[in-house]
Amino acid sequence: MTTYSYELKIPLERVAVLIGKEGSAKKQLEEETKTKIDVDSKEGDITVTGEDALNLFTAREIIKAVGRGFNPEIAKALLKQDNVLEIINIQDYTGKSKDSQQRLKGRVIGKNGKTRELIEELTDTNVSVYGKTVAIIGNPENTSAARKAVDMLLTGSMHSAVYQMLEKRRAMMKRQEIEDEFNG
Repeated sequence: MTTYSYELKIPLERVAVLIGKEGSAKKQLEEETKTKIDVDSKEGDITVTGEDALNLFTAREIIKAVGRGFNPEIAKALLKQDNVLEIINIQDYTGKSKDSQQRLKGRVIGKNGKTRELIEELTDTNVSVYGKTVAIIGNPENTSAARKAVDMLLTGSMHSAVYQMLEKRRAMMKRQEIEDEFNG
């Protein structure tokens, strides 16, 4: 049997979240992905080893998601074969300017978190704005729509235009569902 391994790093303040109370989150993740996870809690370095490359990849994506601000329960949505993690680097839109990064994070989050919630609701995804990134978990099609919405916000589109685009998409999806049921 071949053993594979990945090394990755997550922010130090996310290490405790990954490990969970008395190691419960880490243990559960190891069981569900049939992997071994070693955490250096001083550095945030993580090594994941296992014999199944797909399980290993899944474990790595879940760890990345936790590192990007998702709680482990939401990150576990990646155990479903058809879900993906998409990470958008806000610096790609702002360069190094801290003020611009803050402003753009605020645009994605919205007043009292409303914009982020709306994106999640209209695309059936989970969105986390953390550090210099926006991370999205969902099926590829929905994640792509959420990414487009985030991209529009990060490039300066008006919130109303983004909401309109998402509403239109959702109405189209509903119509498609009804047609599929009717023709099914």
